[in-house]
Amino acid sequence: MNTSKPQAFANRRARLLAQVGDGIALIPTAPEQVRNRDTHHPYRFDSYFWYLTGFPEPEAVLVLAGGRSILFCREKDEEREIWDGFRYGPEAARLAFGFDEAWPIASLEEKLPELMADRPALWHALGHDPDWDARIGRALSAVRSQARAGKRPPAAIHDLRQVLDAMRLVKDEVELEIMQRAADIASAGHARAMAACRPGMAEYELEAELTYEFRRRGASAHAYNPIVAGGANACILHYVENDKLLADGSLVLIDAGCELEGYAADITRTFPVNGRFSATQRDCYEIVLAAQAAAIAATRPGAGFMAPHDAAVQVLVQGMVDLRLLTGSVDGIIESGAYKRFYMHRTGHWLGLDVHDAGEYKSGEDWTPLAPGMVLTVEPGLYIRPGADVPEHLHGIGIRIEDDVIVTPEGCRVYTSAPKTVAEIEEVMTHD
Repeated sequence: MNTSKPQAFANRRARLLAQVGDGIALIPTAPEQVRNRDTHHPYRFDSYFWYLTGFPEPEAVLVLAGGRSILFCREKDEEREIWDGFRYGPEAARLAFGFDEAWPIASLEEKLPELMADRPALWHALGHDPDWDARIGRALSAVRSQARAGKRPPAAIHDLRQVLDAMRLVKDEVELEIMQRAADIASAGHARAMAACRPGMAEYELEAELTYEFRRRGASAHAYNPIVAGGANACILHYVENDKLLADGSLVLIDAGCELEGYAADITRTFPVNGRFSATQRDCYEIVLAAQAAAIAATRPGAGFMAPHDAAVQVLVQGMVDLRLLTGSVDGIIESGAYKRFYMHRTGHWLGLDVHDAGEYKSGEDWTPLAPGMVLTVEPGLYIRPGADVPEHLHGIGIRIEDDVIVTPEGCRVYTSAPKTVAEIEEVMTHD
């Protein structure tokens, strides 16, 4: 284990403890998903739990109380380890991950009322898990039953995720280093898919190229179900079937990213199946690329979250007018919302331990101002579905270009590097 990482997790716990004060905070990890007793599926921890612990095992809970960090986890079990693999056990977990205490998960029900008693406030993600809500209810009742002994339950209950969302929104140096490595892997996967692409291939063959490159370079998995959408399939925003053949002369849109140490990369590239953009495809592509450049230029400290989107829309709408998809003034089209027929989503989202990461997009009535350390995607698109009033040569063209961006003190830095310009893409796709 990287020695800097346990300290990073400990620093986050210390920051949270400072806000919890004399209260108590409970952060369980995700439950295992078991479809039947004979089939095992990859386990993915809860992002909030991981953010504070780095502990990878299921059946674990972090308790922060009285200035202490306490882990409840599975005990060592040699027989289960034969079947399911290594378990830390409480003592080894305490030493390896820097907790103040660690106890068997089986003792949680007994110890929880004791830990809650006489704490002024309880911090938990109420309403997110009915089983946990019920467990907390039982523990509070157990404390109340000791009223004659002078024990009191927490008088206030706070939404822990509000505090953690604000913390997770600004990444620390350890997080940014992992996210850069994830971006490098994902970028290599997209370049590999471009180089492998040929007319007549199936969309899932390109998905397989991505999967191979991600795993070959050490990523744990795809960060989300990849989209490999040939031709008009690219006009379906959440297309995931990935089972059609790629036609000569068409474009293919790939939206795919890997997960590394819990952190996601999120990249979209659109390129010609045969390796050469037609004149019409190039015209459409350059509009989206220019929109992305405008959005990136608008990504800087102090700008509202929607500033990149607004900048992208200005360029996209002018492009729609130039392509004769729409008529009228750019400002008029934006005010009417007519452009949403061809561009219907926002230009980005927060990125981190989750693909659509934690963090508020609005502060009251205002969009959240960008600040150094925030990470977001910038992903404008153009989706031209067939229609009687749509020029026929544009029918079925779908383009999105997405990169991952860190807000810096000076502005921002794009840290994904998959080929993006027409020249870069065509060079990668040159087939001997």
